[in-house]
Amino acid sequence: MQSSSMINYDYSVAKLFAFATIILGIVGMLIGVLIAFQMAYPELNNLAGEYGTFGRLRPLHTDSVIFGFLVSGIFSTWYYVGQRVLKVSMAESPFLMALGKIHFVLYLLVVAAVVVSLLLGITTSKEYAEFEWPIDIGIVVIWVMWGMSIFGLIGIRREKTLYISVWYYIATFLGVAMLYLFNNMEVPTYFASGGYGDWWHSVSMYAGTNDAMVQWWYGHNAVAFVFTVPIIAMIYYFLPKESGQPIFSYKLSLLSFWGLMFVYLWAGGHHLLYSTVPDWVQTMGSIFSIVLILPSWGSAINMLLTMKGEWQQLKENPLIKFMVLASTFYMFSTLEGPIQAIKSVNALAHFTDWIPGHVHDGTLGWVGFMIIAALLHMTPRMFKKELYSKKLMESQFWIQTTGIVLYFSSMWIAGITQGMMWRATDQYGNLAYSFIDTVNVLHPYYTIRGVGGLLYLAGFIMFAYNFYKTITAGRVIEEEPRSASPMAA
Repeated sequence: MQSSSMINYDYSVAKLFAFATIILGIVGMLIGVLIAFQMAYPELNNLAGEYGTFGRLRPLHTDSVIFGFLVSGIFSTWYYVGQRVLKVSMAESPFLMALGKIHFVLYLLVVAAVVVSLLLGITTSKEYAEFEWPIDIGIVVIWVMWGMSIFGLIGIRREKTLYISVWYYIATFLGVAMLYLFNNMEVPTYFASGGYGDWWHSVSMYAGTNDAMVQWWYGHNAVAFVFTVPIIAMIYYFLPKESGQPIFSYKLSLLSFWGLMFVYLWAGGHHLLYSTVPDWVQTMGSIFSIVLILPSWGSAINMLLTMKGEWQQLKENPLIKFMVLASTFYMFSTLEGPIQAIKSVNALAHFTDWIPGHVHDGTLGWVGFMIIAALLHMTPRMFKKELYSKKLMESQFWIQTTGIVLYFSSMWIAGITQGMMWRATDQYGNLAYSFIDTVNVLHPYYTIRGVGGLLYLAGFIMFAYNFYKTITAGRVIEEEPRSASPMAA
């Protein structure tokens, strides 16, 4: 049997998806900053006619960040982590190598189709499921190809024990496959009506309240199986590897895994509180959201306790900073979400800016920081180069952290202010404020939110520059580092 130290891992596909992660991240975040400032300064909606309006750009922002930056990061880390934990190189299977490269090309084609269709206003108008049926078919093909890569690599592995990260990647594949297929069942109207309308247009197979329940079963669990599960897979691999510390508790990682798998799937009803869905569905969504704190915090505490006795590494290694703060933001976000799912709190919070505040402290802090740390850990090992600048990483960390704090704190204040103004009544029982009154009051908070997003984008561009300079000008390293990534001062 070949020794794991002798295996020549092939990172060609991981590199391609790493480049896509960075490019799509910049595009998605740039659009996000623009639409944030459009909220504060509406005249910015006139920059490019109908193609530059908030309504046209907002789905492009969410989908380019989720299905561009984030999914590219998931694919990139899998093609890196999968080989290493299974002790097998993709180069040993010509089929898997060809599959990985075709996977990347088809992924880029579908991304291009998404960008064009959303800019043209071709959309199903379903949150996180805006794509019409031809693009949905392309996404299903891409996802099946990734699944073939996962199980193909598992099938030829040398390491018989499946490390916990592999469990989470498998769960990501299976969970998203189930959710996407059921929520995106649709009828192409052109073919069903004998040639009326556009050939790409479709309507959902579900109607009314049923459509809403399936949509938010999907929407909430897209957060579970795209924003949460694969990021946990990453940190369970990259934090021990970067710190040189073993995971605090493998048993706790398994307990949290099964807790997340069971509980998360039942919590989507909290998106539909005070709506036409049955009251028992709303109550179940709230209860399971509260219970969700346990497996979520189990994972986060396990990550933080991995650093027990080694906290000095926070001073020495910016990658550890990113991962530890990512875990901390995960704890905050998975406490804030259940609080918002309590019916009495939701009555104040629903439809307010507190909700995007909650979403973004998770995506910017937990997801963004973890993918950045993962790619920085992978770079010296994929390209055999020392990371270009530690100082640049330190500056990036503090600039982005400041941006996140400005973002979520301004949205907390704006959201609670909104909720209270909408509910306020005068002595006669009439509403005390008009809608435009709330808009005027919130203007400074929207401006602060835009500034926070701009700082985060600036930090991400610094990360992209550091990545580029590492590849092109980093000092060559002769031997792969066992733990902490080598970096220039």
